Amino acid sequence: MSMLSNQRLLRTVDALAEACSQEMARDDSVFLFGLDVDDHKAIQGSTAGLLEKFGPDRIFGTPLSEDAMTGVAVGAAMAGMRPIHVHIRMDFVLLAMNQLINMGAKAHYMYNGQIQVPMVVRCTIGRSWGQGAQHSQALHSMLMHVPGLKVVAPTNAYDAKGLMIAAIRDNNPVIIMEHRLLCNAEAYVPEDLYEVEIGKARIMSQGDDITILGVSHMAIESMRAAKFLKEEGISAEVIDPVSLRPLDMETIGNSVQKTGKLLVVDNGWLNCGLSAEVLASIAEQGLTGPDGQPVQVARMGFADTTCPTVRCLEDHFYPNGRTIAAKAYQMVKAQPTATWLPPEGVQPEIQEFKGPF
Repeated sequence: MSMLSNQRLLRTVDALAEACSQEMARDDSVFLFGLDVDDHKAIQGSTAGLLEKFGPDRIFGTPLSEDAMTGVAVGAAMAGMRPIHVHIRMDFVLLAMNQLINMGAKAHYMYNGQIQVPMVVRCTIGRSWGQGAQHSQALHSMLMHVPGLKVVAPTNAYDAKGLMIAAIRDNNPVIIMEHRLLCNAEAYVPEDLYEVEIGKARIMSQGDDITILGVSHMAIESMRAAKFLKEEGISAEVIDPVSLRPLDMETIGNSVQKTGKLLVVDNGWLNCGLSAEVLASIAEQGLTGPDGQPVQVARMGFADTTCPTVRCLEDHFYPNGRTIAAKAYQMVKAQPTATWLPPEGVQPEIQEFKGPF
């Protein structure tokens, strides 16, 4: 992490708000808009103070019309502005896919490089208080599929600020995927302006026995799994990809060559998803472990069904630290039918999001 001065503990949402505020003060072409961004709850606090500081011309709410409003963002970016468009839920980005994929992602190519589309799309994902099938989806794999879009997924306040600044300054459309369970997670964040590199993964925990790649909130659950595994004498290397497109396969590849085992834990479904892309890349490179044998691979993600609403079923739908640890244990011990599970009742390491009420 950065050695910049004036570091303080900030929540992820406060780090996002600070990044937007500093970039808007630095660059008059930056503006922020979206459903309820000017509401008193300020998107869980992530737009707090911006309306008072910059006024309604640069911070404003929009109609519930994702397609049209995304078109406004694309057009403004093509005209030289740097819009930040906030979608409260990633599910509703589906209503704007034509604007994002056929317009925003392709304009630079179709106009022979004469036009740039420097826009940021913020969208929230993740479980919380039983939102069910249409409000719990993580659709990053759909967006990763398209050339011209960049996709990032911060898991802490430091990365949230640095990625937001990098995304605002980038001349391409950047999707920032924010997990609602990480809204209140705190990290040390410098007051200074800084960028977190898009396209570079971070090793969160060093290990020799198995590599666990955790996407978005699953990076946090993978860290919990690593602590469970340590009690069993297993050393897990945990990687947060940070950037999903471009994806840092070099860091992932170097790790799996050291450990010989890779478990990908996605915050989405497995079919045609990020986990499939990672494992395909490992296979194509023909990577081997320290024993010269092919890398052993496995993956976890959403259960292959729509998301349930009730908590008891949600607990089966999503991976968690205990189930990730159990899968890694099976791989390291070469016991595919092992039934070991870590003990229940371990306190979470972060302050979980409880809902807006």
